[in-house]
Amino acid sequence: MKNYKDKAVETAEFLRARIKKLPQIGLITGTGLGQSTEFLNIYAAFDYKDIPHFPTSTVESHVGRLLFGDMDGKQIIAMQGRFHLYEGYSELEVSFPIRVMQELGVKVLTLTNAAGGLNPEFNAGDIMIINDHINLTGANPLIGPNEDSWGIRFPDMINAYDKRLSVLAEKAGKHAGIHLRKGTYVGLKGPSLETPAEVRFLRTIGADAVAFSTIQEVITAVHAGVKVLGLSTITNVHDPDTPVPATFEQIIGVAEQASPRLEMIIRDVVGKI
Repeated sequence: MKNYKDKAVETAEFLRARIKKLPQIGLITGTGLGQSTEFLNIYAAFDYKDIPHFPTSTVESHVGRLLFGDMDGKQIIAMQGRFHLYEGYSELEVSFPIRVMQELGVKVLTLTNAAGGLNPEFNAGDIMIINDHINLTGANPLIGPNEDSWGIRFPDMINAYDKRLSVLAEKAGKHAGIHLRKGTYVGLKGPSLETPAEVRFLRTIGADAVAFSTIQEVITAVHAGVKVLGLSTITNVHDPDTPVPATFEQIIGVAEQASPRLEMIIRDVVGKI
């Protein structure tokens, strides 16, 4: 039976044999944000179900395709849809694509997600640059024996989100006339949405946005020595004093409307890497 490392290597070899050039930059899109990959000149696409050892997306709006393309001479691997702990996947399965990207030589990773706003100054449709995160998932993809060829046993998370990439994103926003927010992202396991009491708690500990993804992938990327840019689309803003139910359809709708602006940011940043 193949171990985790062997599976990642085998998957990378499968893809390497079918693409023109090795990717330099990775992109992961979240709920309702799959169309933010449309700026790519795509030359290869694979359904997750056709890739050895790859999990499959079970969430509506997560297309479940792995794309290879280029933009301005940069080679990019893009995931249309990701995996979550609440789907029943383990932290290793959720972060498996990052290990495959690492084996393919990716050095920069941009992650996007759809998140609920906790900062009362935020508005639905805002895009937030993630400066830091709080892991409340109860999971960590580095638990267990360390694979020394992938990274050190105790990676420092003080600069999990690359400051230079964040500055590039902020400048891209100004250039496009988009006011970007900045803040701390908190990751929960899900899939139930937050109670008013939980919203108050999350605000108290300094979180500006909350969702159910990103954390496992970022920890893995940091362990792999990959520089990370995180972008959250704020789909709704929680008010614990006058709570309003949030439907999945509404969340997808807001994310889809924000997707073109998110694409502008990503294109600008990729062009300057």
